[in-house]
Amino acid sequence: MTTYALGDLQGCHAEFVALLERLAFDPRRDRLWLAGDLVNRGPGSLACLREVKALGDAARVVLGNHDLHLLGVARGGGSLKRSDTLAAILDAPDREALLDWLQHQPLLVDDGSASPARTLMVHAGLLPQWSLDGARALAGEVESCLAGEQAGAFFERMYGNSPARWDDTLEGIERLRAIVNVFTRMRFIAADGTLDFAAKEGLDSAPQGFEPWFRYPREDDPRVLFGHWAALEGHTPGAALRAEALDTGCVWGNSLTALDLDSGRRISEPCRPRE
Repeated sequence: MTTYALGDLQGCHAEFVALLERLAFDPRRDRLWLAGDLVNRGPGSLACLREVKALGDAARVVLGNHDLHLLGVARGGGSLKRSDTLAAILDAPDREALLDWLQHQPLLVDDGSASPARTLMVHAGLLPQWSLDGARALAGEVESCLAGEQAGAFFERMYGNSPARWDDTLEGIERLRAIVNVFTRMRFIAADGTLDFAAKEGLDSAPQGFEPWFRYPREDDPRVLFGHWAALEGHTPGAALRAEALDTGCVWGNSLTALDLDSGRRISEPCRPRE
């Protein structure tokens, strides 16, 4: 059995299928970890969602900001943006089954190993101020909300940059929004954990006083798999922990990359020309 981790599909269905063929992926034997953002911006968002859902237990998925945006548009207060490619999902006959499945995906996947071999996957990153068990518990708070009767109320108020810094005393929607923003939107942070939401390019775009979240040391030493940050091109220079960047920007014309979690080998499928 081989376990592969992939970054953001973002609707790049043709490349996803081609990469699985290149890997000779067999869902009866192999496993796939997907670091969120299955949908949006690419031309095959509906097909990606169907393909991953059909993999069943062979695939483990975390929610990304674009996945939550889809749910926000469908279930709450979100509006489609000009660059969104989500209409096919919203109009699909199996829309509700796909959305229900997506809504029950976690924010964090953990292989359950004892440190130092512990591997976990999130979409954007892991706040240095959070312990691993604390992060798991905070992710669980959001996951319980999404699976419960308050999901609609959360989606109506999910969007926003405030609060920008985590505080254990946060409550209600602000607490849930802060957790989601860390797990699905974080790139640069200050030493006190304050998030910057403006800078989205490479490491040289860091605002003064901010660093990539993975450059801050931790007391533990997990292997953290993450997507979200295509401008890193799969690299984490200066990382203070074992951080593996998986998003290699297929939707931006680059490639879709799979990481063999056992060997560390990376296998990439180039982006197809867009019509």
